[in-house]
Amino acid sequence: MEKSRLKLEIDRVCAGYACIERRDLDNALGQMASEGLISDCGQTVQLTEQGARMGNEWARLLLRKEPILEVVAGLVDGSITALVVILSALFAGLATRAAAFAASLTLSAVAVTNFSSFLLGGITEDLADMITLRTLMNYSLSDIADMAERDKSLMLVKHLFTVLHKEISRSNLVAALTCSVTTFLAGILPILTYLTLPRPFNIALSLVMVAIVVGVFLVRYRSERSQVHWKTTLLETTVIVAIAVIVSLLIGGNA
Repeated sequence: MEKSRLKLEIDRVCAGYACIERRDLDNALGQMASEGLISDCGQTVQLTEQGARMGNEWARLLLRKEPILEVVAGLVDGSITALVVILSALFAGLATRAAAFAASLTLSAVAVTNFSSFLLGGITEDLADMITLRTLMNYSLSDIADMAERDKSLMLVKHLFTVLHKEISRSNLVAALTCSVTTFLAGILPILTYLTLPRPFNIALSLVMVAIVVGVFLVRYRSERSQVHWKTTLLETTVIVAIAVIVSLLIGGNA
């Protein structure tokens, strides 16, 4: 990317919050080049492999670019809800209409609850993390001997977190929608299969679909992201889902 274009992009993002001088930008690019994060070709700069990797790590840390928790929670909650609804309808001998009403009500409630929980919880958690990170950065900048440079750096950090707050709020909304939609899809597919197909095919196929979601998609996703062997992840996931389903059925049976 050309340096002039990079400066325009920075000014666009920071419009109304801070003004980054060209001299400061050149100094920052020089430091990044010396650390092997970018390759400086005079009028253009380009991220190195190490720089791209570090950029992705910062994006995941600050902006929650990879919704790991949201996808895992959505798959788990949707699968557990589907299992509880299917087994409850089977044991209670509910008619199709009654089972459909209970399924739609339960799954919608779980999906909406996940949306509100992740939206409000994500905003609160991210604000707390931003306060902690800003405190640490302010403490590290306080060592700058030049008072004018220190005040300028502290002001830039303040404006940086103002910009980040807007981006994180948008990321939290996307994360909440991701969790809610994942929950609904993971639950509605096996429930529809159970309600529409004749017995015993509906029972077998719906339970197989839940097993595929939990045993393949969820276990594989957790194993890849946590870099833990899939057998360990499979055991953990199976135990947690089984306990949750059994407890839900026991509480519902005693209600």
